Amino acid sequence: MVYLYKKCLGVTNMRFIDLFAGAGGLSEGFLRQGFEPVAHIEMNLYASQTLMTRTAYYHLKNVGKLDIYTKYLKEEITREELLACLPYKIEDIVINKEITDESINQIFNTIDSNLNKTSGGKIDVLIGGPPCQAYSLVGRARDPYGKERDPRNYLYKQYVKFLKKYKPELFVFENVPGILSAAKGNLFEDVKRYMEEVGYEIEPRLLNAADFGVMQRRKRVILIGWKKGRGNLYPNFQAQEHHFSVDDILCDLPHLEPGEENNEYASTPTKYLKKYHIRERSDILTHHVTRPNNVRDREIYRYAINLWNNEKRRLKYTELPESLITHKNLFSFLDRFKVVGANLPYSHTVVAHIAKDGHYYIHPDINQARSLSVREAARLQSFPDNFFFEGPRTANFTQIGNAVPPLMAEQIAVKIKQMLINEK
Repeated sequence: MVYLYKKCLGVTNMRFIDLFAGAGGLSEGFLRQGFEPVAHIEMNLYASQTLMTRTAYYHLKNVGKLDIYTKYLKEEITREELLACLPYKIEDIVINKEITDESINQIFNTIDSNLNKTSGGKIDVLIGGPPCQAYSLVGRARDPYGKERDPRNYLYKQYVKFLKKYKPELFVFENVPGILSAAKGNLFEDVKRYMEEVGYEIEPRLLNAADFGVMQRRKRVILIGWKKGRGNLYPNFQAQEHHFSVDDILCDLPHLEPGEENNEYASTPTKYLKKYHIRERSDILTHHVTRPNNVRDREIYRYAINLWNNEKRRLKYTELPESLITHKNLFSFLDRFKVVGANLPYSHTVVAHIAKDGHYYIHPDINQARSLSVREAARLQSFPDNFFFEGPRTANFTQIGNAVPPLMAEQIAVKIKQMLINEK
């Protein structure tokens, strides 16, 4: 894939493999910093297709043919025609497989073949994070066994197999905060032991996406590891202060009713959108589509929006008129309807549950009284407007909710690059 970039454009020769890649939020940051992806491995079909589309975007950008990508966004050419522009077989780069004991050797063979096509066979960085639902505090609360028996708890062992085989200088392992406390901390001790046994020093830190310019409070464990003897230290990330608000990512988008789509910008981009490269002058708006909302939900939304906009207070479910209360549970999850605060410097965390309903992500404009559109959710995650998500609306929301924010990922990539260059 990006081998062509290196030959034609002199991109720094730093290669990475992306495991449990999702839609590519983490790899997006590394791509922006000139790293060469040898493979993205992702089991979900729609997420894999999104990765393939993004791969085509970067190839066309680097060879000066982004007009082809624009034609795809305008539906002037088919997906097959888009991918036909690539000078390689896309399935070799984006490997749509679950990583298991049965599949791992075949995945290794594909990666080895990719490496053999280059002058060198070295992987510099391994990135990714196993699916995090098994470590979720909410998930454990709902599971009588605390999810200790969930097989996803042990996907880190597959990650370690890649460390053992490809021996990257550095790696980045991302996950939810709950990984540190799962099974009373014993699970993470196992993670640490396995990584140390294959030759790495590691350090985990809890980082907040809001400190990286992302318009969202999103805490994640970012574990960075390096080969023993390199003498590295965990990089210092300076929190970014800004004076923007969530409204800066919403106000240029057109008004929508529930279930509508409108892909024409309503106004010019805000300073935030330009500063963080969320919207460029040549961008075409896509995915500004919302799910349908019924009459009762919209009435609840208006209650919640009024309460937030006028009193800066969140709605409790039990405060609603009896005619609008349909849930029997009146003792927990009382914040199930939540407005995205337009005047705040960040929103609450966007999670994959947004694919099931939008009650936790209500647009702050009472005249719209709807849940967020796909593009609005993507912007909260700092995905640029030129990032296209494949699959139906529900799959788009899932990909967005599971992703590492690209703005955060890019600043991690900057530090990883510095660590590699300083060694070389």
